[in-house]
Amino acid sequence: MLTLIERYLNGEDGKSVYADIYNLKQGAFSNEHFDDVIAVLTETFERVAYNLNLIQQELAAIGYCFKTEFNSNSDKPLVAPLPGTDKLLTQLDTAVAEFGKVPLSLKMFYKAVAGCNFAWDYESSPDLLWDEADPIQIASLDDLVEYVSSDDWKDYMNDCLEIYNEPALELAADYLHKDNISGGAVYSLQLTGEDCVDAIFLNEPNGTNFIGYLRVCMESCGFPGRGKFRQEQRFTNFCAKVSPLLKRT
Repeated sequence: MLTLIERYLNGEDGKSVYADIYNLKQGAFSNEHFDDVIAVLTETFERVAYNLNLIQQELAAIGYCFKTEFNSNSDKPLVAPLPGTDKLLTQLDTAVAEFGKVPLSLKMFYKAVAGCNFAWDYESSPDLLWDEADPIQIASLDDLVEYVSSDDWKDYMNDCLEIYNEPALELAADYLHKDNISGGAVYSLQLTGEDCVDAIFLNEPNGTNFIGYLRVCMESCGFPGRGKFRQEQRFTNFCAKVSPLLKRT
């Protein structure tokens, strides 16, 4: 039988490969399967990093208005893996330990990409290119670690647990906030009670896990929103050019 990574590299659809990984449950962390699972995740996020770089370049070529003034790495369109990533991930684990465990998927994402933010810079250009496009956005690792290491975050998390009973890491604004409209809850990755490969990406409209969200983003050239922009000629032309260049996740 082929291993998981052999199936993935041979072109099998990522959904079916990951379905088998998820079915392993805690077995994914066993000596028998862990290296194979890590190999698939590594390949996935290397593809995601490649795709994000390509999408960013193509957006820049059509004059897309990214932020150009940065208060933190989370403002930048794309951040390469940071020096000391492993140390930062250890700090992340420690900071959130009383509330749960960080899914392996997010850790592997941060090993390949430290963060991304394809949101339109509405402060410098109020007229958005595409409304309700929900551009991909994941808070940078260093900013996330700084945030969850604070007493304010722990107080906030305890308050949230009293109401929702769902500990989570806030990673992205919702699609309305990205359009400078008062919107809904922040897209947040669920923290789990035991080690897990992936977890639900809460509040995000597709109702999927983190890897599923990234797959939808790649299939939508970085814009998984459901607005009318999807029928606009400029967007369809952009996707027609970019989609064939992207690697399947």
